[in-house]
Amino acid sequence: MSKQPIGIFDSGVGGLSIWKEITTLLPHEDAIYLADSAHAPYGKKSADEIVRLCKKNTELLLEKGCKLIVVACNTATTNAIDILRKSYPVSFIGIEPAIKPASLQTKTNTIGVLATKGTLNSNLFSKTSSLHNKDIQIIEQDGEGLVPLIEKGAINSPDMEELLEKYLSPMLDKNVDCLVLGCSHYPFLIPQIEKITKGTIHIIDSGKAVARQTNAILAKQKILNIDTTSSSKHYIYTNAGQETVYYFTKDVNRNISIDHLDF
Repeated sequence: MSKQPIGIFDSGVGGLSIWKEITTLLPHEDAIYLADSAHAPYGKKSADEIVRLCKKNTELLLEKGCKLIVVACNTATTNAIDILRKSYPVSFIGIEPAIKPASLQTKTNTIGVLATKGTLNSNLFSKTSSLHNKDIQIIEQDGEGLVPLIEKGAINSPDMEELLEKYLSPMLDKNVDCLVLGCSHYPFLIPQIEKITKGTIHIIDSGKAVARQTNAILAKQKILNIDTTSSSKHYIYTNAGQETVYYFTKDVNRNISIDHLDF
């Protein structure tokens, strides 16, 4: 089982930011990534629809022999991971907004959370926020429109700049000094965010923490791949156009196969 791949899925290409962190920390692990771009974004869907899509993705990864599944989507994690853990016989690792690290690092006692509507409205997000909002002011912002632009590869477009200005300016006005990226798509926007905020906001995402947790669970279950004699293989499947996948993986030195798959 140790040589079986890690499974990762997201509502599109955003989870490739998580995939990069996992494969950097665990260079000998094979991975299968599902980019469910045909159904992106998950953030505006109902909880029932999100659960249905997550089950579909999970079952496809299990059919391909994955030993562990990373839900590399904040909306999917906050709405479906408890159900997935009860329904399938593998371990799941989720991703949720890093409110705790932000609350520990803020100097102004005001943090911002940029996330999708589906994440901000979830019970898990509400529960997490309530643990840290007694002494900390949390400014929530729905990043509507950001994911579709990222899915098109329009990272540096005027539309992207306009949306980010619209979402970040009120946070700056309220003295936010830590910004939590509550969607796995958003780390691809860090250069633009830093430009707009002029380096005055500490940006926090969960990628490295998810990679460390993946390593810890594999080690605990004794299913880490300890074979260092062969290079790892990575299979990325998308049910939409492949151009954006190529765009976000072009800088990665991995043995990667990118294919279209209807799912």
